[in-house]
Amino acid sequence: MALRAQGLTAPEVLTRGPAAYWPAWEAPSLVLSQTCGFPFRARLKDRVALVATPDYGIEGCPAGYYASVFVARADDARTLPEFRTARFAFNEGLSQSGWAAPQNHAATMGFQFPPSLETGAHLLSALAVAEGQADLAAIDALTWRMIQRWEPMAAHLREVARTAPTPGLPYIAAKGADTEAIYQALVTAADRLSPEDRDALSLRGIVRIAAERYLAVPIPPSPEHIARSD
Repeated sequence: MALRAQGLTAPEVLTRGPAAYWPAWEAPSLVLSQTCGFPFRARLKDRVALVATPDYGIEGCPAGYYASVFVARADDARTLPEFRTARFAFNEGLSQSGWAAPQNHAATMGFQFPPSLETGAHLLSALAVAEGQADLAAIDALTWRMIQRWEPMAAHLREVARTAPTPGLPYIAAKGADTEAIYQALVTAADRLSPEDRDALSLRGIVRIAAERYLAVPIPPSPEHIARSD
């Protein structure tokens, strides 16, 4: 609605489900979507237009940036280096916050976490730790904030450490799109949110982060590569 209000062509119904990911991200007709920093730099950077990034006001991060939070069970007192061979749960191998950030962080300490359990979602990774199926997971700071706010299992988890900030999940459009017009429409839409909606979304605003900032983040070995090297 916000795009159409700004005179831009946009569908009335959102694409949801599996088609909302790679098929939509790579479609030449893509109007607007949100991806993750890792897929953007690894596969999409030359196929899409970078529009903007939402700012979720993550503590300790610049506007539009976020970090990963390492979580363990509340009764597990190990420090992060002591988890180097522990059962590590991750949502998927192309996730910045669930895979790339924790592996890049571990590399600074001279090791990499074993890909013990692929869960398919941050919430499921946290649940796997809470239920004892894994010992450690890396959850993006916004999801961790929501888990603490709404999920009872948060009482069974503790924050172990955080990674360095990296650019947040970017909004993208098809290559050649009018990114300035889309950006302005997003800013207008965010400004018009009710306080209740803004609070529910944790949205502080819309910012622009240069593509070079995304591309500068290292690409870690894949789960398959680490599994083969163990």
